[in-house]
Amino acid sequence: MRLVLQRVRSGRVLVAGHAISDIGPGFVILLGVGPGDGEAQARTLCEKIANLRVFEDEQGKMNRSLLEVGGQALVVSQFTLYADTRKGRRPSFTDAALPEIARPLVERFAEMLRELGVPTRTGEFGAHMLVEIANDGPVTIWLEA
Repeated sequence: MRLVLQRVRSGRVLVAGHAISDIGPGFVILLGVGPGDGEAQARTLCEKIANLRVFEDEQGKMNRSLLEVGGQALVVSQFTLYADTRKGRRPSFTDAALPEIARPLVERFAEMLRELGVPTRTGEFGAHMLVEIANDGPVTIWLEA
């Protein structure tokens, strides 16, 4: 699994011009699933995300976690994180998991965040989405498991 995590003031997903999910302060998580990924990788990443200390404390230092600040998460499936651009000018996505593998794992990932106490919303798997991200900082972190 690969993900890009962005600390945000807000995030929103629109499909066909309609907002389907939105969050306030927290993380927008762009999540890619590879063919060998499973629940173990999802659990490792969810625990890391919930406890990653990238929110400011009273002294302005990144010392508080998503759980500590009561933040939310917006999980958006992003198969393009598995793009292979080594050859030519058109990316190959053969390293991304097939939809029948990725969809349930993305759903389980969001469920695991909820189980950890993080209010979590999602995009729409397979849809053309407009993702609005109000990156705060900016803080953008790449995680892989």
